[in-house]
Amino acid sequence: MGMNGLMKAACGAVATLTLSGVLAMSAAAEPLIGQPTDKEMGLQPNVTELGHEVDWFYNGLLFPIITVISLFVLALLVWIAIRYNRKANPTPAKFSHNTLIEIIWTVVPIIILVVIACFSMPLLKKFNDVPTPDVVVKATGNQWYWAYDYPELGVEGIEARLLPEAADLKKAEAAKVPYLLATDNKLVVPVGKVVHVQVTANDVIHAWTVPAFRVKVDAVPGRLNSLWFKADKIGTYYGQCSELCGQDHAYMPIEVQVVSEADFDKFIVAQGGKTRAMIAAEEKAATAAAAQAAADAAASAQADDAASAQAAPAEAAATPAAAPAAAQPSSSPAAAPAAAAPAAN
Repeated sequence: MGMNGLMKAACGAVATLTLSGVLAMSAAAEPLIGQPTDKEMGLQPNVTELGHEVDWFYNGLLFPIITVISLFVLALLVWIAIRYNRKANPTPAKFSHNTLIEIIWTVVPIIILVVIACFSMPLLKKFNDVPTPDVVVKATGNQWYWAYDYPELGVEGIEARLLPEAADLKKAEAAKVPYLLATDNKLVVPVGKVVHVQVTANDVIHAWTVPAFRVKVDAVPGRLNSLWFKADKIGTYYGQCSELCGQDHAYMPIEVQVVSEADFDKFIVAQGGKTRAMIAAEEKAATAAAAQAAADAAASAQADDAASAQAAPAEAAATPAAAPAAAQPSSSPAAAPAAAAPAAN
């Protein structure tokens, strides 16, 4: 078989494998939302604003580049193995390098990396620049469970542990809960709202990861890392601790329940917290009370000034009448003998 025949056979094999993969993927079951799907390939369906950009970056840019490079290297290996084996090329070449080829294989990878960077850096910036959040959650990793707080809403200490029935495959199937993913308590967030998650740990390094949100960040003791997401679909989404953290690392799942804003407010009230509407109403009432107190104080001060202004003329009029009365000599002891002298004569 000649060189052309081998290349055609290789291309045919690649085409056959690709077609088989496509058919297998199309024949697979509809992927589940928020959790792994058996025999499914690729990333989980995403439900966040930035997740769509991540998927395009991977499927539309990285994966084609990786595929082209892999096929090109495979073709080179096949060509070299056939063209330059001992039988086909008994006399090896004597040259040690080729300047043009070395320039090409240095410049082309640089160009590829620059193209990737031009798309990846803005995406990283969007993940790092947290917009003004609607809900702030603090997620604390422990061996081996997660604790959630809503510091701005007054809710603390929601501990999420693996459901006992989810720890066994048969019991999980009977209970219709995801194996090693379901938790007793859930992180509840509203749909269509920016959720800012502050991630830390109490003991060792953990990692808070939810594939459907395309978010992952390490939970480091003594450090506060951040991530954010904006889920656009109501549902339940699962993740796991993604940093080897000890004996029960595999039993430290994450379950996030995305609900309507009204249901989220009910959840916060049920946990003993206050909704944003309640906090806003209290702040409005406090502001109104402060304004009223300031107005009352100003009115009282104005009344005191008016009373002082009215009392001033009365005091000024009373002062001259009192002075002549004090100056009359008839009541003095020295004047009495002088008045009595003519009467004695």
